[in-house]
Amino acid sequence: MTLRIAIILGSTRPGRRGDQIAAWTLEAARAHGGADYQLIDLADHDLGNLDEPGNPNLQQYQHDHTRAWGALIDSFDGYVFLVPEYNHSYPGALKNALDYVYREWNDKAAGIISYGGWVAGARAAEALRLVLAELQMATVRAQPTISTHASFHTGAFVPQDGLETAVGGMLDQVIAWSGALRGVREVKTHTPTAA
Repeated sequence: MTLRIAIILGSTRPGRRGDQIAAWTLEAARAHGGADYQLIDLADHDLGNLDEPGNPNLQQYQHDHTRAWGALIDSFDGYVFLVPEYNHSYPGALKNALDYVYREWNDKAAGIISYGGWVAGARAAEALRLVLAELQMATVRAQPTISTHASFHTGAFVPQDGLETAVGGMLDQVIAWSGALRGVREVKTHTPTAA
């Protein structure tokens, strides 16, 4: 069965630059191949602030928007997070989206493409890694970064030399780990629990 990888745009900010980066990344990923890729733009999902009363580990969701979000996230084998840096970290909208569900993220692979000013979002990516580890996700080492100063000097996104190669290398790692972790999830699904 073909692997499914979601490219998650982690900013909902009006006037954001991430939508241009996301469109380019989706096109580059589809040209790279190795999986079916789908863009998830958090701005298209009306999650609002986390409003589930129960522990997401139990998957006893009270709201339709949570059930829909959980089903969407669960349908993928791995993820690529496009994350801007806001105040040395990543946007609250992304943290909120991550916190809505738990098991749906478990035992999946994740790559990160960060973007921002002088350090190209590197601090946001490092902060995100800590949360993804707690969600039992395996983040890959390759981490493309995008300087918004250099890449938007004309006003529109212009990928810098080497970005496509860097993204391809990251995708190779996400694909490899997504395939391996699919096997882990299958073993967990078919292993009876102790009574």
